[in-house]
Amino acid sequence: MKSITIHKLEDDLERAIMQRAKRNRTSLNKTIKSLLRSSLGLSQETPIDHKKDFDDLFGSWTKEEAEAFNQSIKELDQFNQADWQR
Repeated sequence: MKSITIHKLEDDLERAIMQRAKRNRTSLNKTIKSLLRSSLGLSQETPIDHKKDFDDLFGSWTKEEAEAFNQSIKELDQFNQADWQR
């Protein structure tokens, strides 16, 4: 599979692509490939969402549960320089 580079992409085009990627919750790469396929009349590849395949093993958190967890481990983000000095 080849890779390409596009030089001097206009600001409005970049902004539109980034907005589309954000709206669709996809990477820029997937968004650009989808736009190219669509503009060339090629069929869209159906993405496979494997995340749901693992819900019974790992489950998923609500936004509130994730925020509560992150708050409970917030102190682990602290760095104490004295702990690393000899």
